[in-house]
This record gives sequence, C-alpha cells and structure tokens, in this order.
Amino acid sequence: QVQLVDSGGGLVQAGGSLRLSCAASGRTFSIYAMGWFRQAPGKEREFVAELMWNGGRTSHADSVKGRFVISRENGKNTIYLQMNNLRPGDTAVYYCAASSGCSAYGCQATSLYQYWGQGTQVTVSS
Repeated sequence: QVQLVDSGGGLVQAGGSLRLSCAASGRTFSIYAMGWFRQAPGKEREFVAELMWNGGRTSHADSVKGRFVISRENGKNTIYLQMNNLRPGDTAVYYCAASSGCSAYGCQATSLYQYWGQGTQVTVSS
C-alpha cells in the first residue's frame, strides 16, 4: 500500500500562486508515476500533470501548461504542484495520485492510478 497526504490548498485571488505538496509513504518502491488531478463541482475528475518516478519525465494538461509545474523533491517521496497565474476556472479540489504502471500512452487516465490523496481545496476568486 502507498499512503498519500496532499496539502497546500487555499483561497487566492486571480493571478496569484499556490504550491501544493503530496507526501508518499509505505511501499513507495512500487510507484511508477505520480500525478495531480482536479475535480470541480459537477464535473469529472481531470488530469492536471504527471511525473515519472524514475527519470522524472513530466507532462501537463494543455489548460495549465505554462502556468503549473509538477516536480519532485530530490531524494524524497514528495511531489509538488507549483501553480502560477491562477484563474477562477482553476477552482477545484486537487488530488495527488500514485500509479504502479502506465499505458503506452502515458499516465493521464484516472483508472491507471491505484492510490489517491484526500484532496485539497483550491479556490480562485475573480
């Protein structure tokens, strides 16, 4: 089992920044990739960013590219999501997730993730 604890959400004005954190513990050797997803009220959970555990390759959704950056602290089982130039449309509950294996197309589908954090609320006011 892998346990994930995500944090760092809050209320921010449009144009502001937040940094989310996600600490992984337990069987972290089984992690192949980690990701951030978000879910707004009445909408499906959507992919935000992914990071390959070995090698560190990352990718970001088009909607956040150039504004959000996923990263991993060197030598530690913690990932971050730096969010800049936030918009009201970014308001959602943000979840970190861990996957033990991805498809040939990457790790952007929620079904590929076995472990999830509890979620942290991000609210962007206009």
